[in-house]
Amino acid sequence: QLQLVESGGGLVQPGGSLRLSCAASRGILSAYAIGWFRQAPGKEREGASCISSSGDSTIDADSVKGRFIISRDNAENVVYLQMNSLKPEDTAVYYCVALDYCSGTEEYWGQGTQVTVSS
Repeated sequence: QLQLVESGGGLVQPGGSLRLSCAASRGILSAYAIGWFRQAPGKEREGASCISSSGDSTIDADSVKGRFIISRDNAENVVYLQMNSLKPEDTAVYYCVALDYCSGTEEYWGQGTQVTVSS
């Protein structure tokens, strides 16, 4: 079984940046494509970004394209989400998700990390 843990969330002002990290407390992260999903209170969960297991391809939702950068360092067993030019509408709990491949089956979820964008 794969267990995921997110970190790096917090409170930032609009226009600011945060970097989220996803690591495996159990299992090997490099065996999976990794996506970042987010959910705001009262709203449905949505995908933000995903990176293939090898790191050779990524996909981004239109809402974050050009602002968020997903990357991975398989040698360090970690996936990052660099979030720039943050907007209040980016406020959500962000979840790290392991998939068989991007746009494929969601297999494992982390517990989430809160990101709040407010002045």
